[in-house]
Amino acid sequence: MKKTIAVIGGGLVGRLCAWQLAGAGWRVSVFDQGDREGRQAAAYIAAAMLAPLAEAIDATPLVTALGRQSVARWQRLIEQLPEPVFLQQAGSLVVWHAQDKPLARQFEQQLKRAWGSDPAQLWQAEQLAEREPQLAGRFQTGIYLRCEGQLENRQVLSALAAALEQAGVDCRWQSEVAPQQLAGQFDWLLDCRGFGAQADWNGAAGSRLRGVRGEVVRVFAPEVNLNRPVRLLHPRYPLYIAPKPNHQFVIGATQLESESSAPASVRSGLELFSALYAVHPAFGEAQVLELSSGLRPTLNHHNPEIRFNRQSRMVEVNGLFRHGFMISPAVCETAVQLLQALADDAPLPQAEEGLIREQG
Repeated sequence: MKKTIAVIGGGLVGRLCAWQLAGAGWRVSVFDQGDREGRQAAAYIAAAMLAPLAEAIDATPLVTALGRQSVARWQRLIEQLPEPVFLQQAGSLVVWHAQDKPLARQFEQQLKRAWGSDPAQLWQAEQLAEREPQLAGRFQTGIYLRCEGQLENRQVLSALAAALEQAGVDCRWQSEVAPQQLAGQFDWLLDCRGFGAQADWNGAAGSRLRGVRGEVVRVFAPEVNLNRPVRLLHPRYPLYIAPKPNHQFVIGATQLESESSAPASVRSGLELFSALYAVHPAFGEAQVLELSSGLRPTLNHHNPEIRFNRQSRMVEVNGLFRHGFMISPAVCETAVQLLQALADDAPLPQAEEGLIREQG
């Protein structure tokens, strides 16, 4: 008889775990308060950057390690999905204006410290002109990070929903439930609600879950062509520009210690638009498609965490912060391996130190 599991939360992590569990022979049900498109999920507004190099400057060693593992996994996952997903693997480019050159030196030093080597290439004006023609003359130097990429976030969510349906998963969209309501109805529960699990997560001993607000812009700019994500180093308005299909660009992101779910503010919009215009004036004619805000689920140690309780037969995954797309393949693979081991009463899987924690 197949093992049964309820996955509570159908954002990126919930969908990815549910799909892998179905592939491992589980009978899976997904419960999510949002819709099939995932509009309520943090992943819906994310830029879906796969940037373990650039993020290593601020991220913890655990996040950096998970990011390294996940970049290669995305290629294999996408090949198995029933719908096409945009995956760009052309690296990313870091640029700065002349007056901000000290920021570039600091970035390079931090990058070397975080990686223990020099994974970057310095592009001079000629190389910039050849490889990113529309930035020619605007920036004299750039740092190219070869092992980075990006996805189209909404295509991923849609393709995962189709994969769940194809695998026979019982998807119950617009169904808000708490784990306690499903106790005893399934062999195991998997809580992937992100910030929505705050009360339950913080009700137990251990790490604390909070929301960190972020605001992101999506524009349509038919006159701008970029071949890879571009990061601008700036003392006040650092940002990234992620070029998506059909001349759409995702620009972000602010980071505020706030759990407000209010719409994006004028101030944040001005910061993002000012920095965007400084990268290329043609963005001044872009059409603003969305100015969105969301809450990133963040634990006090800034690492993701998979915790489990044998007595309540529940596994919880949370705390992916702003790194959801970058680290979710490795995190979800570990969560599925953990569930398999628990269900079979087998030894727990090997995992990066600090990722798995037992409760109860």
